[in-house]
Amino acid sequence: MHELRRIVGFLGPYRRDAILGMLLVVIESAFEMVIPILMADIIDVGVATRDLDFIFRQGVLMLACAALSLITGQLYARHAARATYGLGARLRAAEYEHVQEMSFANLDHFETSSLITRMTTDVTVIQNALNAGFRPMVRGPVMLVIGFGLAFYLNMQLALVFVGVSPFMIVALALIVRHVGPLYGVLQTTVDKLNDVVQEMLTAVRAVKAYVREDYECAQFRAVNEGLARTSEQTFKFAVLNMPVLYVSLYTATTLIMWFGGQMILGGELQVGELTGFLSYVMQILNSFIMISNVFLLLTRSLASIHRICEVLDESVDLVSPEAPITEVADGSVEFRDVSFKYRADAAENVLEHVNLSIPAGSTVGVLGGTGSGKTTLVQLIPRLYDASEGSVLVGGRDVRSYDLEALRNAVSIVLQKNVLFSGTVRENLCWGNPKATTEDLLESCRRARVDEFLDRLPGGLEYDLGQGGVNVSGGQKQRLCIARALLKRPRVLIFDDSTSAVDTATDADIRASLAALTGVTKIIIAQRVSSVADADQIVVLDDGRVHAVGTHAELLASDSIYQEIYASQTHGPKGDGGPKGDGVKRGHQAAPDNVEWVKTTPSQKGQAAPDNVEWVKTNPSHNGSEGGER
Repeated sequence: MHELRRIVGFLGPYRRDAILGMLLVVIESAFEMVIPILMADIIDVGVATRDLDFIFRQGVLMLACAALSLITGQLYARHAARATYGLGARLRAAEYEHVQEMSFANLDHFETSSLITRMTTDVTVIQNALNAGFRPMVRGPVMLVIGFGLAFYLNMQLALVFVGVSPFMIVALALIVRHVGPLYGVLQTTVDKLNDVVQEMLTAVRAVKAYVREDYECAQFRAVNEGLARTSEQTFKFAVLNMPVLYVSLYTATTLIMWFGGQMILGGELQVGELTGFLSYVMQILNSFIMISNVFLLLTRSLASIHRICEVLDESVDLVSPEAPITEVADGSVEFRDVSFKYRADAAENVLEHVNLSIPAGSTVGVLGGTGSGKTTLVQLIPRLYDASEGSVLVGGRDVRSYDLEALRNAVSIVLQKNVLFSGTVRENLCWGNPKATTEDLLESCRRARVDEFLDRLPGGLEYDLGQGGVNVSGGQKQRLCIARALLKRPRVLIFDDSTSAVDTATDADIRASLAALTGVTKIIIAQRVSSVADADQIVVLDDGRVHAVGTHAELLASDSIYQEIYASQTHGPKGDGGPKGDGVKRGHQAAPDNVEWVKTTPSQKGQAAPDNVEWVKTNPSHNGSEGGER
């Protein structure tokens, strides 16, 4: 009930419409409940005495009550619609705004498809419950109370007959609601699964077609869809039992009342008009029970959706600005002081372990390491997308937790590993970096990111519509657009998370040369290619979440084994082979064909990876020393 009261609190300015709607339903019900009394008087007085004037007057009163009931009903519908859809709009807005405030850690608690369902289907369930249940929710209890009162007023003995049937209905409905309630939660979870499959297929539709997996995807969807159908069938086959129970009670009560009422008429204890009026109230009371039962079923389903929505709203945002935040980042210096990090508090191991780094303002730093070494995690701590589990991260000489989040993230621009563009034009996407940017600013950032190389070929240039997710441009063009967008922020710290992996080597070199001309900006570059960071002021080599080595290209090439392996795998290979591809992170010896061993000609350095211009020779029993070349 606490969650229900909380959701009702989102009515806000529509609370007045809800209250007026309830009052109008009460007035409408009162007018309707007067009609059976007028009808009974027409039969017992007007028809019995053949008083046409009385019949006419009572008829006019009945028409007046019906007309007033209709008018109040129409007014109710207007106010109820405003309250219902206003509540839905405010709920969706509250969820969406709260999701925007969440950190990456908060978002990790929810599947994307589940968040979509909670903002759409679950809110719609609540809207439908309120829209369909608002009137009977008020009208049912009102008619029940007034109906019982007037029924006892007309004939207490017959009223007791009806009272005897009521407990059976109440117990049966309680059992149905109790059984169906948990099933609605299962039903909404199944809808999550269906949305998950649809979202995944639509996102990866090109891969599905490239691998000719349409049949597999259809089978996956069919399985989830049939599961939803089975869950719905199981849920609603119990939910619809309320109508048979109520109608059995209705006809049983009506039959008993007519039997006893007929006996009373024959005995002169009851008039025909009274019995007719009483039966009208019995129908009203039973209809009110039907309305109340439907409201309970709607409420039971909506409670499952309310709980799911409240889970989102109750998610405690773990990254917030302090009470007296710093609103200005002094410079682009970055420091990691004994930083350890894990994504979940109950995780067995840290992703980063005791990281200590100092990056001077305005310098360029490269970050290399194998897959899973913690490169992306490291840079995500700088704009405080996550908070360090242990230790502290400093930007501009101050702990990132002391900054206003907006100020910090405006000063730290990050091009994420997964490039994201939004529906809209090139201009609209670039302006995410700076909404006030002029056309000259946009073109300048495009030039630095080498977007100008293809911008003129796009119909409309800056006004070209990129489509949903930037589907109208290639992967390399996406990366360059994202870089241009980041440059528009004019940040103090600029982070590239493998952001040029989809561009060719020449374009990568051009972009690096352009970025090198930026002054006063600290540049942190995560890359897979050594060539992308070879000119950096310092290079950080990560291994299993720890800083393995820090130094310049020449220093690491001379002293660090992991860096040597990465460099050797990317720049040299057995003659005619071209060397291994990929991220270049290999451990131990490189694979050699036909068990051929490659060794250096320099005895003192045998077994180490070779720097440039060092000759390696191939040896085997039959061709020892017969073939040489660069590794």
